[in-house]
Amino acid sequence: MELKNRVVVVTGATSGIGAACAKAFGCKGAKIAITGRNKEKLEVERKILADAGIEVLAILADAGSEADNKKMAEEVLAKFGRIDVLINNAGISMRALFQDLEMEVFRKVMDTNFWGTVYATKYCLPSIMENRGSIVGISSINGYRGTPARTAYSASKYAMNGFFESLRTEVMHKGVHILVASPGFTASNIRNNALTATGETQGASPRDEANMMSSEDVAQAILKATKKRKRDLVLTTQGKLAVFLNKWIPGIMDGVVYREMAKEPESPFN
Repeated sequence: MELKNRVVVVTGATSGIGAACAKAFGCKGAKIAITGRNKEKLEVERKILADAGIEVLAILADAGSEADNKKMAEEVLAKFGRIDVLINNAGISMRALFQDLEMEVFRKVMDTNFWGTVYATKYCLPSIMENRGSIVGISSINGYRGTPARTAYSASKYAMNGFFESLRTEVMHKGVHILVASPGFTASNIRNNALTATGETQGASPRDEANMMSSEDVAQAILKATKKRKRDLVLTTQGKLAVFLNKWIPGIMDGVVYREMAKEPESPFN
């Protein structure tokens, strides 16, 4: 896929992988539409892209709102006349034992990560089908291997993977490409903004962000996989190993994953 003058929509693009994807695709000549819930952060990112010479449309939208997603697709089509690529990036995480987790927090994670993906895909799909374009879902290794204290996040990513597997089969003869990208641990603010049992943000990441894959490297890998119309993308050696081992020795992996998560500072297991 050549990206010059193609229209790429990136949800949740005010930071992290979303912001990096917007810049990576824009630098290849694509016109970019970004969404976010925070007006100030959205404007900052819009200016960064515009200053880089990228044609950009910023849309204030909550990924978990069906109405906002419908409005988003309408605004992109009104501005650019088409949608070629949709990158479903908007997402939030959580960290709490299920027994302590308020159900509203579980619903919020599912609304953003899963339903946000469904809504955006629903309203962008007609134009993408017309242009034989691409849909990218930013999933996670948690879509292959659930981790303790992240039940809602893991459930949302498993649901996303199942949704795209089914949809991919529906549109496989209609020229639509669907990529499910599953980064391993990536240096971003998703862990800082992860929700606690009662819905507050935890504030500090429980993991060493310095040794993680950068958002920019993830974005470049997604860019290459989209251009090559790949089906799946699993990133980092640790991530690939986790997916492989969980397929063949899931019982042993239960213990491995538990011990790894229990090592985190202020782990819910301690």
